[in-house]
Amino acid sequence: MDSKVKGLAILGSTGSVGRQTLDVIRSFPGEFEVVGLAAGYNVELLAQQAKEFHPKVLSCQEPEKVLASSLPPGCQMVSHEEVASHPDVDMVVAASVGKAGLRPLMAALQAGKAVALANKEPIVMAGEMVMAAAKRNGAAILPVDSEPSAIWQCLRGEDKELSRVMITASGGPFRKRTPDQLATVTPEEALKHPTWSMGKKITIDSATLMNKGFEVIESHWLFDLPWEKIDVVVHPQSIIHAMVEFTDGSVKAQLSPPDMRMPIQYALFYPQRVKNGALPHFNPVETGALTFEELDVDRYPCFQIALEAGRKGLTYPAVLSAADEVAVELFLDGAIGFTAIPNLVEWVLSKHNPISSPDMENILEVDDWARSMAYAWPR
Repeated sequence: MDSKVKGLAILGSTGSVGRQTLDVIRSFPGEFEVVGLAAGYNVELLAQQAKEFHPKVLSCQEPEKVLASSLPPGCQMVSHEEVASHPDVDMVVAASVGKAGLRPLMAALQAGKAVALANKEPIVMAGEMVMAAAKRNGAAILPVDSEPSAIWQCLRGEDKELSRVMITASGGPFRKRTPDQLATVTPEEALKHPTWSMGKKITIDSATLMNKGFEVIESHWLFDLPWEKIDVVVHPQSIIHAMVEFTDGSVKAQLSPPDMRMPIQYALFYPQRVKNGALPHFNPVETGALTFEELDVDRYPCFQIALEAGRKGLTYPAVLSAADEVAVELFLDGAIGFTAIPNLVEWVLSKHNPISSPDMENILEVDDWARSMAYAWPR
């Protein structure tokens, strides 16, 4: 293994993936230097992380709330973009939620940094622009999201002669409920995912299957896959994360317990695999049967809405991402019901006049427009 200590910047360090990234780092003292940490509004946890990992730079949405006395010696408060492009950073873990991750991601790619991508929204919003920036600057994008990571691992060592990829979905907590029962779902119920422990936004997106639509869009861009070669199948146990079928009929699957630290660690150490005694291991006897079901698209309108927006391209995916973020926020606040989420998103998309070949400013302007429309949705 390369003896060089790898410099890391972690965007979204106080969120679920950010915290789990730091857990992995704790398991390998001396392998990584945390050069920068960036967060949103959880300044108390950010200060605790800074005290433990002694980064050179920090960033948050309310820097005035971070006491100078809580900063490590020599640590500076800077922008998220400066954290992502710091000269001592070798890899950026992009785990911010929503559109907040787009500018820092682009800054990292433009600086030629390797990016461990956990935040799907930027590549959903601006897939063509993100991939072009990576190619132009020789910056590797290493997928951390469990399903794209599984596809990546299955493709390793293979040529591109594949027939299709199959992304798995747990089906969320409501796959057996009737439409009438879905209308009464509460935020507390929707936040109880059957197999994964995640942040609130992604947990709700997993319940509606919007998250799975995002993963299809993400996989389309990351692996240059035609839409018709990406399938989704329900797999309630969440042990198989994706499968790749090759032209000769052979299928490779990536299996592991549902623990985000595994794809995080794979990206951090790529191309090596390393042992980590803190991670769970798959035991086929204890796990028992692995089952699969056809995805009932009528039960998950958000999935279909996401696919349609992804296929349309232009600025529709940016509208999709923004409208969904607002819809989830309104649902969690009790302002709309669970089954209103797809109605709101679809309504905003129907009002959109798309922009061809959008640049960063176009995408962010569209995002702002979509959020305003989402709040104005007549309910």
